[in-house]
Amino acid sequence: MFLAEAFALGSGIAAAGLGLVYGGANAGLMGAVADAALAGGAEVIGVLPQVLAGREIAHEGLSRLEQVLTMHERKARMAELADAFLILPGAYGTLDEMMEAVTWAQLCLHDKPCILINTAGYWDGLLGFLDSAVTAGFLKEKNRALLQVAASAQEALRMLA
Repeated sequence: MFLAEAFALGSGIAAAGLGLVYGGANAGLMGAVADAALAGGAEVIGVLPQVLAGREIAHEGLSRLEQVLTMHERKARMAELADAFLILPGAYGTLDEMMEAVTWAQLCLHDKPCILINTAGYWDGLLGFLDSAVTAGFLKEKNRALLQVAASAQEALRMLA
């Protein structure tokens, strides 16, 4: 189900005439998004830090693959190139990139949409935590609203239109 949603996102990006900016790997959900976007004719740009480049994970079929020195540079470059942030289910790296994008929006460093794709309720625990942070007074409701939620890739793409 998660892999199918990744393919749907990549196909939808291409069908909408959009491009993809991501971490540049050939594996995982984002590798699947990249493959589907490429298959649909979309431009796909990968940004890969040198620490990962030597591990044979770089996607070889991208429109462009940029190599940067550090993970920090990777996030900054992806944010510079992107017009929006669409977040599929993931783990530590996904959380890191998502929270940085939302924090930058909170600090008014960008005004790009941050949309969490909540496939099969994957992110329900995180969303509950964020709601608890609002209730406890640690997070303002207006800043909680910076992280929008879509039930599917199709809905996330409609939110961008």
